Amino acid sequence: MNQTPSVNRLLSLDFLRGFIMVLLALESVRLYDNLFGLTEGSDLQSLIVQFTHHPWHGLRFWDLIQPGFMFIAGTALAYSLHRQNEEQISWPSQFTKTLKRSGWLFFWGVLDYAVRPEGLSFELWDVLTQLSFTTLVAFLIYRWSVSAQLITSIGLLLLTEILYRFIQIPGFDQPFTDQHNFGNFIDLMLMNKINSGGWVAINCLPTAAHTIWGVLAGKLLLSNTSGTKKIKALLIWGVLALVVGYLLDFTITPIIKRIATSSFVLVSGGYCLIALMACYWWIDLKKHQRGLRFFTIVGMNSIFIYLFFEIVGNRWFNDYAGAVTNGLMDIVHIPTAVQLIVTPLCIFALEWGLCYFLYRKKIFFKL
Repeated sequence: MNQTPSVNRLLSLDFLRGFIMVLLALESVRLYDNLFGLTEGSDLQSLIVQFTHHPWHGLRFWDLIQPGFMFIAGTALAYSLHRQNEEQISWPSQFTKTLKRSGWLFFWGVLDYAVRPEGLSFELWDVLTQLSFTTLVAFLIYRWSVSAQLITSIGLLLLTEILYRFIQIPGFDQPFTDQHNFGNFIDLMLMNKINSGGWVAINCLPTAAHTIWGVLAGKLLLSNTSGTKKIKALLIWGVLALVVGYLLDFTITPIIKRIATSSFVLVSGGYCLIALMACYWWIDLKKHQRGLRFFTIVGMNSIFIYLFFEIVGNRWFNDYAGAVTNGLMDIVHIPTAVQLIVTPLCIFALEWGLCYFLYRKKIFFKL
């Protein structure tokens, strides 16, 4: 826990982090599920479906949330290490701090999935367990040249391609088929189970590229290069990643978020770069900062609120608060359709209020 935030903050980073956490919080209170059901059969449902993961080959808006989370974690890491270097903190001390943070991320990621109604479970599919690995990789190569870090990130994508395509294990020799790919086999070895939704633990390998690219973007924004050149660089790299990723999708490697194919990592990474570019231009360069606090209040306690709505919210708070709000609305005969929208928003408002309370008290939880 930290009592004071950093004085020199990249406001666009705070906004993006808060924006992602707000979207995740709204998902956790089941707003999107309720809206999907209410809009069934209407044209509006085609919009709401963008707030769900694509079932396999394809890309929806919601598939960009985890890459964005891991990308901005890399950008934040660059700012953190830059500050530590200015304070002349030694590399061993920085490594120890990062290793502890990765350990805590892994612990909380496992705990998030561990407690189930049928008993305890060991699973490695949570974003925090993935981030524990990608953060450590990004830190270890932080001092390398830009070209070396880029080559490493591409190497991780190539390694993933090789593992999926060329390791032939009976029953798991179909690289892009759900339940029959190399990632599923590794999960069976690690956890003695396969995720029914197709998610795999070794997604941490290719998605380490997201965190590495986030670090490189952070280094660029910290450099003495002019704002215009920073914008151009982020845009060029973002467009290049999109072009290469979609070309791969059209030719040899389909975009599949659930196993983080190389085409998916490139396309989602491209969108992350362009999103950071747009926010940096609008917020930090053009100084359009009205209304940011709504998001930054959540973003500045991102780990806390994520764990709150994942562990406390999903297992108790949502149902308890929902029972109260639904009960009050039943008294005045509010239609069920309205309750399905109002109740999630009320729960979210309580969670946002909790973040606001911590913000006012200058309490910021960090791992």
